[in-house]
Amino acid sequence: MRIRPRWPVLAIAATLVVSACSQPSTTTPPASTAKAATTSCASSGELSMWERSGGNKGMVDALVEAWNTKNPTCKIKLTYIPHTEMVGKIAQGIASGEVPDLMGMDLIYAPQFEKAQQLVDITDRIKGWSELSTASKGHMTVATFEEKLYGVPLYADVSALFYNKDLFQRAGLDPNKPPTSLAELREFAGKITALGGGIKGYYLPGNCAGCNIFTVGPLMWASGAKIEAKDAGDEPLTGDGVKQVLEFTREMVKSKNVPDGARTENGETFHLQFGSGKLGMMGTGNFNITLAREQNPNMKFGIGLLPGMTPGSSASFIGGDLVVIPKGSKRVDDSVNFMKFLLSDDVQVEVYAKLLNLTTRSDMVNNKYFQAEPLVQDVAKALAVGQTPYTLTFFEQINSPQGPWLQMLQKAYYTDEPIDKIITDAKAAMKSIAATG
Repeated sequence: MRIRPRWPVLAIAATLVVSACSQPSTTTPPASTAKAATTSCASSGELSMWERSGGNKGMVDALVEAWNTKNPTCKIKLTYIPHTEMVGKIAQGIASGEVPDLMGMDLIYAPQFEKAQQLVDITDRIKGWSELSTASKGHMTVATFEEKLYGVPLYADVSALFYNKDLFQRAGLDPNKPPTSLAELREFAGKITALGGGIKGYYLPGNCAGCNIFTVGPLMWASGAKIEAKDAGDEPLTGDGVKQVLEFTREMVKSKNVPDGARTENGETFHLQFGSGKLGMMGTGNFNITLAREQNPNMKFGIGLLPGMTPGSSASFIGGDLVVIPKGSKRVDDSVNFMKFLLSDDVQVEVYAKLLNLTTRSDMVNNKYFQAEPLVQDVAKALAVGQTPYTLTFFEQINSPQGPWLQMLQKAYYTDEPIDKIITDAKAAMKSIAATG
């Protein structure tokens, strides 16, 4: 999940309803007549693919290049669509019948398109693939709607706890032992902040809903909480972990373990904070391995899992993109073959891992490239404890800059309002949104 703001300009639900009502009839061949999937061309001629900007462009480019090298008679022409325009463009394309053959999609929005029946159901084509048993569970959860499958992982982002070993050592902490509970995290942060000189123990982005679900959400999950309302009637913000984590974050801010400037962080510079060398610990994503090294080549750092209240508990947010097929695609067989190609052993190792990107299959983590790069191995452990929120109103409940999730966190971080009241208000707002979704 890239954490720079990527909120669609159009109201997602309204756009999907309009386009669903005006879809042209499609002639997608039934799975019973489709060829068995391979990693090669099913037919000849150029394939068209859309992918959103703001994601992992380098990884997507490399995957398409690998396919095109292997399959010169059915090369993919890749077009990037501005993220803020992607949802509307897809919905409008489906309504008019002018769609690409396949596309990448921010996984968090997939359930809305699946419910609107705007994606090709590929259940019978792929349900027997052995590769799916180890495919990223967060991706496959949101690729499934009413027991039907609509896509496979394109790439994965996971959140983890990055920590500065140099500052750990200066603070008298073991540089090879990151905190394994929120109590330890609080203790370690205090010791690092005490070093002075503008050094702070931790980072909490104060004005970025997406950054917080990516990094604070897992603290709640690891503490036994549930955050979003899946649909009407489902209860959000349940479990003691919600209150416990909000109390933890309030204390971290009040004790000055978080930089004052973090209050205005809207996601634009979030990815640059850890590489400054001024933070002891920070929840961030696998993409920060390369970024931190580019920013601060001499900084020694490690990666642990985002902890919960109980020692040894942990969780992670699994984000990234799915590859899906829009209704109206004329090249379903080739598109399914591209999915098979992405999940193949060779591509997992020689494309994903070689570029030090996470493999999207957990059984491919033990490879020669990751073995030579321990930090990638460490961050890959987050896949085993990762979650992805599943709701048809993710944007409205969680990702909106005016939504109840961010409002709840800001009140916890920066006011003295009772935590119980803050949770009650956020819970009511989330339930109201889910009821209209």
